[in-house]
Amino acid sequence: MNRIVVSRITPASRLAMIIAVIALIILAAAPWWAGRADMRLMGEIYLYLSLACLWNLMAGYAGLVSVGQQAYVGFGGYMLFALTIFGGLHPIFAIVLAGVLAALLAVPVATLIFRLRGAYFAIGTWVVAEVFRLSFAQVGALGGGSGSSLPVNIVKSLSATRSGRETLSYWIALGATIIVIGSVYLFLRSRHGLALTAIRDSEVAASGLGIEIWKTKLIVYVVTSAFTAIIGGLIFLQKLRISPDAAFSVNDWTAFVIFIVVIGGIGTLEGPIIGTLIFFILRETLADFGTTYLIILGAVAIVIMLKAPKGVWGLIRERFDLELFPLSYRVKQVKNSKE
Repeated sequence: MNRIVVSRITPASRLAMIIAVIALIILAAAPWWAGRADMRLMGEIYLYLSLACLWNLMAGYAGLVSVGQQAYVGFGGYMLFALTIFGGLHPIFAIVLAGVLAALLAVPVATLIFRLRGAYFAIGTWVVAEVFRLSFAQVGALGGGSGSSLPVNIVKSLSATRSGRETLSYWIALGATIIVIGSVYLFLRSRHGLALTAIRDSEVAASGLGIEIWKTKLIVYVVTSAFTAIIGGLIFLQKLRISPDAAFSVNDWTAFVIFIVVIGGIGTLEGPIIGTLIFFILRETLADFGTTYLIILGAVAIVIMLKAPKGVWGLIRERFDLELFPLSYRVKQVKNSKE
């Protein structure tokens, strides 16, 4: 007699876990085999991947399509500068505290913008980001509209040598990405993740099942805002300079992130990883072409949305039934060994 077995683990997910561990060991050892330029590029890749995973959690799972997440990237960057320059905090502690402050700030912001729906919500998030940008541009102590650089003594508090600072920044970026992906994965496997899946499929049905839609979305918004601010702090810790236009750039911190998630596969954990790799391959290959590079990115996005609406990973998953992050339950029949 056959028995029914319900499991999330698949052979593909086991293999992916082994490959991921090996890859992480190799990447963690990058300071010993990679050059400075390579480490800076990889650090940038990690931070964009983190932003993509966070935006994907909001839009792909909670249905909160925001075009204003640059608000929290810039907020995290400015809090890094303010807390280190005026508060005397170590940069790492300042970045963590920036995440806490962003979470607190996200609650009243969410209370305001959650009154909006659809395209109005997206526009509302962009307006909030512009309010942030204009507000920080008025802070003369942080350079006003022209921005400010991180003082040398604060930079040297990370490490006395340039190579030490670059190595530490690289490891922090890698660690932050691991924490973000791991946190999103665990969140989606929790009861809140199940609630998100139900809300994504049908808000009416989810409400009928007793799921608190507003509260669940609020939790997602606050968590992603906090992590986004932390990533923003790390971004400007690497850049060592900040200005309102750079900190709250919709092009750099939202448009490119949306591109990554859309071409990789929205609503999946694998999608942002695939999308980030594709984005940086295209950027590094086509960056010398100037504005043509942006046109090609747009053309790639249009083609993928037409040919593969669920993104590159969505196409792969449908064709080969793969899932590298075991989130879905799978039911299979197993023969009883006593027969």
